[in-house]
Amino acid sequence: MPAPRSAGLIAVFAALTSLLAPTERAVAAPASVAAQKAVDPKNLSELRRDAEKSAKELEDATKAFEKRRTSFAASEKELKTKMRALEDAERRLSEMRKPVTRLTQLFYQQPLGGDGIMPFLSGDAGAGALQAMTTAQQLAAVRQMEVEQASRLFQETERLAADAQELRAGNLLAEAQMAAEIDMLRQRSDKIVKTLTSALVKLGIKIDKVGRAALACNPLRITTANDYPNGLIPSTLLCPLQQRGHMLRADAAIAFVSLNEAYRKQFGRQICVTDAYRNLSEQQSVYYRRPGFAAVPGRSNHGFGLAVDLCGGVERFRSAEFNWLEKNGKRYGWFHPDWAYSSPFEPWHWEYDPKIDPLL
Repeated sequence: MPAPRSAGLIAVFAALTSLLAPTERAVAAPASVAAQKAVDPKNLSELRRDAEKSAKELEDATKAFEKRRTSFAASEKELKTKMRALEDAERRLSEMRKPVTRLTQLFYQQPLGGDGIMPFLSGDAGAGALQAMTTAQQLAAVRQMEVEQASRLFQETERLAADAQELRAGNLLAEAQMAAEIDMLRQRSDKIVKTLTSALVKLGIKIDKVGRAALACNPLRITTANDYPNGLIPSTLLCPLQQRGHMLRADAAIAFVSLNEAYRKQFGRQICVTDAYRNLSEQQSVYYRRPGFAAVPGRSNHGFGLAVDLCGGVERFRSAEFNWLEKNGKRYGWFHPDWAYSSPFEPWHWEYDPKIDPLL
């Protein structure tokens, strides 16, 4: 059945071709929106939310794609099993037909009885001739049955072949559509992250010539940073702050930059930072220099890039700066932990928690 298969392939080709234009249009729209956001650095938090949303959409689409592939592989396996069973049945039927065919050929090569068909015409047919006629009728019936079985078998084979063609064509089209969607989402995510990076640069985040710091400020890379032990996160996975020399995990850094901008509007200056991420050796140094005022090395949130020590007034309990940060910090995911109010008393220590970040 060549015609249906050709038509199916032509339809798939046309559908694949049609995927290109929608993808380009879909990618173009977020780009223009992102360009508008880049003009105003105030949209930093919104850009971060969009980046994380696009990452979730990309993750969901990729999972659906892999699930579709698994389903297709299972159906293909089932189909191959059926086709093999069908081939085996056809071979067995062919073997069964051989002896009957030989008997039929032998029968037709010999006349009915010794005098051919004359005894039937004259009415003198004996028992032998009648027996031969009965055998001929049985052979004809068996042969007709074989023809019918072969016809049904052929129709079933054609149906399964058509099903296989439709299945493969449908899966090919579905995979192409999902691949185009994933590509569109990936491009959209990349554009949002680039716009976010541009906004960070406008707000004073320094990046090197090859953009390594920009990559480290990508909030989609925080899962990679989580793969490293406390205090051993590579600097290439940490985002620099506006306060030179200090770094945090990407999501914490972006939230801190947003908090810093709000603080700047209120007090006319940036938040003063004395410590942010501390590697393991720095944690050990602080622990031995300030016993009782630092966590055991390897257990501090500084080692995860999720904590800062502040100055510029925040370190004085109930100062205007401390009170403002206590009131507004949680809007950006930053808070003063309960233990730092008393045991030990550290008004300068603040931590980031993604769970309380209103953007998440």
